[in-house]
Amino acid sequence: MTGENHHLVIRGDWTLADYQTLKQKVQEYAGQQWDTDHIDLKGLGRVDTAGASLLVALLGPKTLSALTKQDGILPQEQSALLHAVADALQEKPSPEPEGLAPISQFLTETGKTVEAIWHLIYLLSGFVGQILATLFAVLPRPKRWRVTAFVAAIQDTGLNALPIVALLTFLVGAVVAFLGATVLTGFGATIYTVNLVAFSFLREFGVLLAAILLAGRTASAFTAQIGAMKVNEELDAIRTLGLDPVELLVIPRVLAMMISLPILTFVGMLAGLVGGGVVCAIALDISPAQFMAIMERDIALKHFLVGMSKAPIFAFLIAAIGCLEGFKVGGSAQSVGVHTTSSVVQSIFVVILLDAGAALFFMEMGW
Repeated sequence: MTGENHHLVIRGDWTLADYQTLKQKVQEYAGQQWDTDHIDLKGLGRVDTAGASLLVALLGPKTLSALTKQDGILPQEQSALLHAVADALQEKPSPEPEGLAPISQFLTETGKTVEAIWHLIYLLSGFVGQILATLFAVLPRPKRWRVTAFVAAIQDTGLNALPIVALLTFLVGAVVAFLGATVLTGFGATIYTVNLVAFSFLREFGVLLAAILLAGRTASAFTAQIGAMKVNEELDAIRTLGLDPVELLVIPRVLAMMISLPILTFVGMLAGLVGGGVVCAIALDISPAQFMAIMERDIALKHFLVGMSKAPIFAFLIAAIGCLEGFKVGGSAQSVGVHTTSSVVQSIFVVILLDAGAALFFMEMGW
């Protein structure tokens, strides 16, 4: 390679074997600009990709591409190779993303959200079916019952949650009584505060508050426990041993929740009534005996049964969502946190949605 009087003559082989020597020559002419009319490539011998990259560094990708397009200078194979390398090494501006119109963007995001919700419903429905199938297969066979895991889950989901459920429902009962007394005083109907507290806790607040607390406390624990087992590859070990993870991990938790939540609902009802009774006794001069007499006279047993009937359904869905999110955990600690949060949000949403639907159904049925 020689360069004199702004004329550049390139000869010989430009291959990987002579890469270091050619690189030094290229560095000697670095920074110079060459016109295509003053470049002679007719003496160029064999060329590979390493030599082509040096030619790009010497001449620049645009100049080399222009030379390869001239007829009769280089064989067709060399022209194609040099053009491909020059095009690959040429800096190209990144394409600007096409902006969507606000309406199109809104519709796109709405479609993605609907598709994600449908996918969640699809997975949850399949998992609920798998739980029910496993239950029907296990319950008639007492030898396959996981009694130890079942009892431990009852203690974790039920006994350990009793204090917080009782305290929360007691305070909410007191608040409801205060609000009822404040509104009803203007109508001279403060005595109906008892009916307000009794109706609200027997039908709605008792089961709803207990279910929301378990959704935040227990569903997240189920997800974290199963998710950590998946991250540590313990679920793969269980399957390798020929055991079913649903039977081993999910069924005891689901059954424990279906027993614990009705008990917590009953405790929440009692605590809420006690909280309302305390406020009635202090602020409204309604004695506990009078409070109980009004309840016995005006509050039918069906209101208590309506509230209790919702507890097993809520418990089943909360446990199913918590366990399903645990099985969906990936191989990182971040995934455990993401699915734990998702299980809490989904459980609370499902509980409130079903409670609203049940309230409308019971109202239309007159129950």
